[in-house]
Amino acid sequence: MRVLVVDDDFMVARVHRKFVERVPGFEVVAEARSGEAALAAVREHRPDLVLLDIYLPDMTGLEVLRSLRAQADPVDVLVVSAARDLETVQEAFRGGAVQYLIKPFTAEVMRERLTEFARRRRSVQAAATQGDGEMAQREVDALFGGQRAARPGGADLPKGLTVQTLQLVARALKEQGAAEQPTLSAAECAEQVGLARVSVRRYLEHLAETGRAEVGLRYGQAGRPERRYRWLG
Repeated sequence: MRVLVVDDDFMVARVHRKFVERVPGFEVVAEARSGEAALAAVREHRPDLVLLDIYLPDMTGLEVLRSLRAQADPVDVLVVSAARDLETVQEAFRGGAVQYLIKPFTAEVMRERLTEFARRRRSVQAAATQGDGEMAQREVDALFGGQRAARPGGADLPKGLTVQTLQLVARALKEQGAAEQPTLSAAECAEQVGLARVSVRRYLEHLAETGRAEVGLRYGQAGRPERRYRWLG
């Protein structure tokens, strides 16, 4: 995968270049320090992926993204920026960014994003070269769901959550999936793993948000409905 790194800070660009080049199958073909330079580099080098900063000296990364889409350049964009306001993040995704990384981040986080990007690209290429070029629903789900997929033992957990406890909760939910009643409430899961219900519910919600579990409501005769979780894997 050919990558263009766009950042006005040459030291940051150098770090990102090293992150990318540690991932097998990826190479940095150029760097750009401004929006205009980025657009020119895309035309010249035809990269597969652009690592795009938002804060550039001549235009914003969002303007670069819009220009790329207006020109129908066949390049994917992964935004890497310190900008974390909701409007910017929303505009990036509306503009077609495949991911959004908030600076600073580790080499491992970059590795995971690039690996997932490569997996999604292979899915598209396989559909283009096999059969009639159409995709089954499961392939479409994998393509679009890949942006937010996470492993129970993966990185990027919300603040306050730990990998070890997440694995414990995920295992309890997975084992329950083989039972006649395949769902668990937060209270039932907390009793199984020996943790507080409030804490366990955060892990269950995280599993649901990242596609590893689904949540449903069970209504009783009175009071609020009970949230019940089922393992998806």
